[in-house]
Amino acid sequence: MIVEQGIPVKLEWDGQDAACHHVLATDARQTVIGTGRLDPRGRIGRMAVLPSWRSPGVGRHLLAALLAFARTQGHREVMVHARCTVAGFNRKAGFREQGQAFMEAGIEHRKMIKTLICVNNENNR
Repeated sequence: MIVEQGIPVKLEWDGQDAACHHVLATDARQTVIGTGRLDPRGRIGRMAVLPSWRSPGVGRHLLAALLAFARTQGHREVMVHARCTVAGFNRKAGFREQGQAFMEAGIEHRKMIKTLICVNNENNR
C-alpha cells in the first residue's frame, strides 16, 4: 500500500507498532490480504487491503475487529485520519467528520471519530 498511495517509507514506519494491536486478514492460503492497527490512544490506522479484496468486504471486517478490540480496552471513542477519497467507508461504519480536511503524507485526509459503547461495564461509569 505504500507504493499504491505513494507514501514515503520513512513516513509509514513510525516506531509505534510494538505498542499497537494489529489485525490481519488472510486468504485460504494464509497469504495476508489486509491489515490494520489500533494504537493505545484509540487511533485506528495503517488500514490497507489488497485491491482485489476490497469489494468482498475485507476492510469492513478488519475495522469491525479493531472496533471490537477497542471496546474491550475501554475506549469510549476511536479516531481515524481517513483519506478523503475513502471517507465514505468510515461514514458507513458510524464515523463522523471532525474539523476541516488536511494534508498528511501528501494526501488529503479528514479526522473522523466514532463513539463506542464499551463491553466492560466498569468503563461505562
